[in-house]
Amino acid sequence: MATKPPQGDPVQDAPKVAERKRAAAGLPAIGHTLRMAHQQMGVKRTALTLLSVNQKDGFDCPGCAWPEPEHRHKAEFCENGAKAVAEEATLRRVTPEFFAAHPVSDLARRSGYWLGQQGRLTHPMYLPEGAGHYEPVSWERAFDIVAEELTALSSPDEAVFYTSGRTSNEAAFLYQLFARKLGTNNLPDCSNMCHESSGSALSETIGVGKGSVLLDDLYQADLIVVAGQNPGTNHPRMLSALEKAKANGARVVSVNPLPEAGLERFKNPQTPKGLTAGTTLTDLFLQIRIGGDQALFRLLNKLILDTPGAVDEEFVRGHTHGFEQFAEAARAADWDETLAATGLAREDVERFLRMVLDSERIVVCWAMGLTQHKHSVPMIREIVNFLLLRGNIGRPGAGVCPVRGHSNVQGDRTMGIFERPAPAFLDALEREFGFAPPREHGYDVVRAIRALRDGEAKVFFAMGGNFVSASPDTEVTEAAMRRARLTVHVSTKLNRSHAVTGARALILPTLGRTERDLQASGEQFVTVEDSMGMVHASRGRLEPASPHLLSEPAIVCRLARRVLGTEDDVPWEEFEKDYATVRDRIARVVPGFEDFNARVAHPGGFALPHAPRDERRFPTATGKANFTAAPVEYPRLPEGRLLLQTLRSHDQYNTTIYGLDDRYRGIRNGRRVVLVNPDDARALKLADGSYVDLVSEWKDGVERRAPGFRVVHYPTARGCAAAYYPETNVLVPLDATADVSNTPASKSVVVRLEQSATD
Repeated sequence: MATKPPQGDPVQDAPKVAERKRAAAGLPAIGHTLRMAHQQMGVKRTALTLLSVNQKDGFDCPGCAWPEPEHRHKAEFCENGAKAVAEEATLRRVTPEFFAAHPVSDLARRSGYWLGQQGRLTHPMYLPEGAGHYEPVSWERAFDIVAEELTALSSPDEAVFYTSGRTSNEAAFLYQLFARKLGTNNLPDCSNMCHESSGSALSETIGVGKGSVLLDDLYQADLIVVAGQNPGTNHPRMLSALEKAKANGARVVSVNPLPEAGLERFKNPQTPKGLTAGTTLTDLFLQIRIGGDQALFRLLNKLILDTPGAVDEEFVRGHTHGFEQFAEAARAADWDETLAATGLAREDVERFLRMVLDSERIVVCWAMGLTQHKHSVPMIREIVNFLLLRGNIGRPGAGVCPVRGHSNVQGDRTMGIFERPAPAFLDALEREFGFAPPREHGYDVVRAIRALRDGEAKVFFAMGGNFVSASPDTEVTEAAMRRARLTVHVSTKLNRSHAVTGARALILPTLGRTERDLQASGEQFVTVEDSMGMVHASRGRLEPASPHLLSEPAIVCRLARRVLGTEDDVPWEEFEKDYATVRDRIARVVPGFEDFNARVAHPGGFALPHAPRDERRFPTATGKANFTAAPVEYPRLPEGRLLLQTLRSHDQYNTTIYGLDDRYRGIRNGRRVVLVNPDDARALKLADGSYVDLVSEWKDGVERRAPGFRVVHYPTARGCAAAYYPETNVLVPLDATADVSNTPASKSVVVRLEQSATD
């Protein structure tokens, strides 16, 4: 039987610290999964639900975007995926009575963990201007309120339409269509805060802003480089793919400032060996200093150029552009500067080089550890240079593999959720729907916050997510949101964004992935695109948490009818009744989705075309893959300061906090910890167990402080520290962003550690 949610916020002022783990998954993962699932769903519902996760006739996990193999286990989910499903399929409920008992001021004082543990939202809720409590509201009145505020704007560009990566392809396509019919490209999304740097770098260099590999490529690789990524927590099913690649003879190099249990040893809970010894995954661990990756790959490229016969000259001549300029810059790479930037030993770099030269097929995987720095885009371009040199794009077992976070974040972008849409997409939208979409670029996340802060945006509408907690510079973001006339959140569960509101606020409860979606034409399914460009169906199996929920497509369609009027010629009512009609339109607008309904009916779905992978054709401005030659950058630290990266705990997915432990790192019962190298801690006179305030330093001179963090002596790279977000997002300046992509630089924050008043 499911347990009740916590009544009070748990005390987190004394985290317990033990030795970190050297292996991931295994029996502890099974026990932890079942315990959390039973707490939320009970025994019977746990069994029925988890056996449908990621199955061809089931629903797509609402967690990460890692793809499913063709042949699937009956339990095709990981520990953190099971936590995500349990939180959505929970039997706990947040009713109007809950909101009557808890004013917004009380919700604002609660932790994200406590808010999320309360359960599923059951009714549309409205916070009138000047009121202290949310109150129930009808769907009709809720849409009227949104329409009142939107039609009162002096320009459609005063509205912001944000999208979370959980939103389905169908809902995302409808959402961007509505925003553009209204007249704006203000369509920021969570990609702006994570893999925007990847898309920017890859679009310029290979012509497609997505990864170029499929699962089979990992299985065929000779060498897999995992850089700036912790798959054991963030993409646990990736460990199974690495295990299979290792069995096929691949070697794995891990490049990361912290050692991570999942990359050291994987105890696959689905195999007898996994429950005992497990598999060693990493052959070489390069404990790089934060932000040193561009320098590392630049030096590797110099060494490859200096090795006779190492360059794939035929590929370079026939398929690339800009080689001479790149080669001149690479040959200038300096050993001493690289070792200073990376913190690595020369012998480790040389060993890495030998592994590269011994490998014909190389895949490089990365995640937020590479994408959230000022110099992230040139960093990723340098990885592309590295792969191009030896012809490792466009052949089996090789390529780029940016590992996306949320389950349909890549699909949402494919569907047109983008503030800077391609002219060809807008042309297709215009041909299909007979209107002129706006052409001026809209706001991304950072620019949207600035616009709200400055009074240039007045309505904020979020399709899922927890915008306030996910965004940088927490105090600035919250103040900006409170300046809005109206904030609207389409949500399944309570989160902090519901407590940081505009003058008026709405919470619109929606169906989750796990739930049946019954519309006028019958039961519906939606589709998603995974991190490797595979598109497949997702069909919920559970009865909805409340009869008062609407699906995301239904919410968009009803809102569009109310705002745009009955004279609008888009068949919103038909789209709501039958999602197949939406897919028919997607097929005529989005390349690669031709004959969408027939192809997605195939179990397992279909792969989207990818010209570099499929044809070795590079749709760039030059018509070839582009070498680049940016100056090498890396963070420089003032004396007595540390470089902080924000990261997740193991009991966390994005901003959703499942529990207060980080099992693999040895942290229990608390999240306000800062991981510091013991040698750095001694130099700074910081004892293990002491308490400090984290104070970030940036060129604007503003003091940003996160108080009361327990110091944990931990084997981070020298000069580097780590702490969990969203608690440390307060330290990330809004204007500290990556060049080109404008992604918040959350992985390289200069901080000083001051003794805390709580010590």
